[in-house]
Amino acid sequence: MGQNIEQVSFDQAQFNTFKQVIREQLDTLQEIVQQPNFGRGKLKFGAELEMYLIDDNGDISLSNQTLLEALDDPQYQPELNRYNLELNLAPVDLAGTPFSTLQRQMQDKTDHLERVAEQLNINVLPIGILPTLKKQHLNAEFMTDIPRYHCLSNYLYKARGDVFQININGDESLAIDLEDISAEGANTSFQVHLMIAPEQFTAVYNAAQLTLPLVTAISANSSVFLGKRLWDETRIALFKQSIDIRRPDSTPWQEQPRVNFGFGWLQGSAWQLFSQAVCLFEPVIPVIFDTKSETKLPPLKELSLHLGTTWPWHRPVYCNDGNGHIRLEFRAIPAGPTSIDMLANAAFAIGLATGVAKDIDAYTSVLPFQYAEYNFYRAAQSGLSAKVLWPLKHKYHVGEVNITEVIDKLLPIAKDGLLSLNISEQEADKFLTIIRQRLATGVTGAIWQKKTLEHLMKSQSSDDACHQLTQLYLSNCRTCQPVSQWEQIWQ
Repeated sequence: MGQNIEQVSFDQAQFNTFKQVIREQLDTLQEIVQQPNFGRGKLKFGAELEMYLIDDNGDISLSNQTLLEALDDPQYQPELNRYNLELNLAPVDLAGTPFSTLQRQMQDKTDHLERVAEQLNINVLPIGILPTLKKQHLNAEFMTDIPRYHCLSNYLYKARGDVFQININGDESLAIDLEDISAEGANTSFQVHLMIAPEQFTAVYNAAQLTLPLVTAISANSSVFLGKRLWDETRIALFKQSIDIRRPDSTPWQEQPRVNFGFGWLQGSAWQLFSQAVCLFEPVIPVIFDTKSETKLPPLKELSLHLGTTWPWHRPVYCNDGNGHIRLEFRAIPAGPTSIDMLANAAFAIGLATGVAKDIDAYTSVLPFQYAEYNFYRAAQSGLSAKVLWPLKHKYHVGEVNITEVIDKLLPIAKDGLLSLNISEQEADKFLTIIRQRLATGVTGAIWQKKTLEHLMKSQSSDDACHQLTQLYLSNCRTCQPVSQWEQIWQ
């Protein structure tokens, strides 16, 4: 979806042509991935950080294009809504100290961003969902004026044929109807990209799916939406519902959502994920690009564009640079609270996926895929209080256990996974210690927000409390201290 387009509307002939092109490119990709050198190269790790822009009162600032013009930096891109901005970090070598290297890059870039933003009376806030966001901010008026966003919104609303219904039950409950997809832009994330050797992709993908509930619980940072304390990671429910175009009873079978956990343990290669996206989902933006390329592998831009209009929590990304590769995008990690927190989340996710991959068949042979999906939504809803289905006490028996027990047991495996990637032991310990501290204190970004808001609401209105919560979060965020060390005013 990052590719620029100019058209906003398309006729049926263009959709038909686009379908034919992506089917042909799917066949081409199948041939490419079978080439001996494909995916052979130095493994790298990268990320994208989405952020909120707010004013000095903690309310949204409709300024992403103004800020982009002032920055004049191609690593920054607009997001769906005018109060969001994305930073595309340059990939780094996976071996050695990748998380520290990426953290330094992130800090350098955001330090400069904040200096430029300050001159425009803008504050930059990495958080899953902004506590001061209001329903009136979730409509087309607040969308970034870029053709691809208008095209996406128009198509999804037309396909839905009705309002988008948001219904989330957490500590409190929320039920609202929205006219367009702008609520999708209310969710900001820290999207991690990991290159994987082709022969290891299936095992690592399945291990990432299996362990995603653990990452979601310990990294949760999206617990307040429209003034209500909802799920610990409300983004998971909100994102899915905000662009769910399925119509009830439209078909005699269960139509799949474009935002999804997946459709079963992966049995084949990464190509199977591309095939599923083409087979299960209709095109949204049927743009045909100029096919000229100076690289030895074709760019497959149309296929990549189509994949960009589906939103699995783990998404394959094709790249034609050099020998080419397919990397895995971890999409469920929220933005914030601080750079060290986000890199710790990335280290934990990558370490688990790589470490558990060695024994993934032992897990998938006893844990049905539906249980993994169940665990994911329970972790998003209840965070560190969640109970999940896991073979913790005996490898041939799946039972309900506290998610904190599973996280604690698998932390050494996460470290082994990082070491297997030639990441230094000091680097692994540095970032996994952040995860251990959250586990020991019981404080994630989500829990800090919920407890702080609950305390503030004892003496003021919900609206005032959300504004003060946002101010406290911003000041703590700027210390660059892990969230588990932030002041706990509810104590």
